[in-house]
Amino acid sequence: MITLPKPRQLPFYGKPSFYNSLRTSSKIRSLNPFQFLVRKILNHLLLLTAYSCPINSIRVVCNRWRGVQIGKGVFIGLNCILDRAYPEYIVLEDNSMLAGNVYLLTHSRAPEYYKGKLLSYVAPIHIKKYAWLGINVTILPNVTIGEGSVISAGSVVSENIPNHVVARGNPAQIIKVFPGVEG
Repeated sequence: MITLPKPRQLPFYGKPSFYNSLRTSSKIRSLNPFQFLVRKILNHLLLLTAYSCPINSIRVVCNRWRGVQIGKGVFIGLNCILDRAYPEYIVLEDNSMLAGNVYLLTHSRAPEYYKGKLLSYVAPIHIKKYAWLGINVTILPNVTIGEGSVISAGSVVSENIPNHVVARGNPAQIIKVFPGVEG
């Protein structure tokens, strides 16, 4: 059963300092500051391992331990970043494939200067079965990539992509619909 977290607004950190960032971040996650620091360091070590490990199964396991929901038969290429701060907002369904240098970004954290002008938020990314993300693809928050869809190399996806299509560009646009596939 796939459960997507609900999008939510994030508070601003205030003046940039280690203490303010630690206090605000631990409060957002309902952890005490020590628990948050330990979790953050572990998350970082797992991300570094997954980022450069030449063995796909280890990349998958490291990202699962970070909180990413990952189905069976998933391929995660080298140098992929599955959000550093909120990996638990990412779902990769069975047999989805991420080529190298893919970036899945689940949050947008505006600097204090933009308080009242822009929202800081976190929202899920859902990659459905058999979807394929080409090299250097960036997926922004609150995006679903449809089942069996292909995102061409270098694309930036800011809106949902339906099932069984090819999309490319910045922003990604549908360039082909696979014939004979209901979706």
